Amino acid sequence: MTPAPLTAAWILAALLVVAGGRPLIAWLARIGAAQRVRDDAPARHAGKAGTPTMGGLLIIGALLAAALVAAGATGRLTPDLAVGLAAIAVFAGIGALDDALSLARGRNLGLRAREKFALQIPAALLLGVYVLRQPHLGGAVAVPGTHLRWELGWWYPVFCLVLVVGMANAVNLTDGLDGLAAGTVAIGGGAMAVVAARAGAGPAAVIASATGGAALGFLWHNAYPAAVFMGDVGSLGLGAALAAAGVLAKQEIAMLIVAGVAVAEAGSVVLQVAWFKATGGRRLFRMSPIHHHFELCGWTETQTVVRFWLCSALLAAVGVGLVP
Repeated sequence: MTPAPLTAAWILAALLVVAGGRPLIAWLARIGAAQRVRDDAPARHAGKAGTPTMGGLLIIGALLAAALVAAGATGRLTPDLAVGLAAIAVFAGIGALDDALSLARGRNLGLRAREKFALQIPAALLLGVYVLRQPHLGGAVAVPGTHLRWELGWWYPVFCLVLVVGMANAVNLTDGLDGLAAGTVAIGGGAMAVVAARAGAGPAAVIASATGGAALGFLWHNAYPAAVFMGDVGSLGLGAALAAAGVLAKQEIAMLIVAGVAVAEAGSVVLQVAWFKATGGRRLFRMSPIHHHFELCGWTETQTVVRFWLCSALLAAVGVGLVP
């Protein structure tokens, strides 16, 4: 695939988010879409209360528009692209519902976990079934840097379920500091665009490029001190976008590598809960997700974010390097 549509998707998505940010922030402030801070969050986060949230409406809107425009201009409006964008829209819609319920209730409590999963699981399964039934995709999983391929057959939709739901919620957990989720997704999206293009998966590359561009554009408004937060509509949609690019490019493991910061964030929560239960109430980390642990160890918010970006860049380089 030529670089032109990928560059167009990346630039258009970024510009749409940068240009649309101020009007959206003003509108969110007018309707009272203000962030509620967790009671157990580090004390320094108290000042974030009242910041407009649900900025992910702009991120996902720009992502979808840029991908469609870039693909349409080159005649690449394929079923793969349509299915991938539909999956992103569904997960973003679930996030929007969660955000809306939180705002309506006046506290940081939207959909319950089981309600989120009940909505996310069917969408992820359908994506997996679609990929399995396409002759050019199928149910094999490639190991980057090797010639190994694991044929999962009808277990592939289950694998896809875990991958997509896991990544969507991993990015959601990463979204806890100004610019952290947006920056890591911008890096991961750009890396996945390269990976997908090398794999010959044009639709996946367009999705990844638009994802990276939209996330990068959001940093204009979300960099410390953030003028707006993305909310669950943004984090769930962006996580689903990375996962969709991975499965449609048949580079699922490479996707997990380039999105390794989000994987580590989710892993820290799992480890914290498991350790807490196994030891009768002891903590493995001072707080999870792990970015809060480093904050409580004395890192400033900016130090934590930039260092996590550096880790994301290193992982992106590894993932890209493993795909010839």
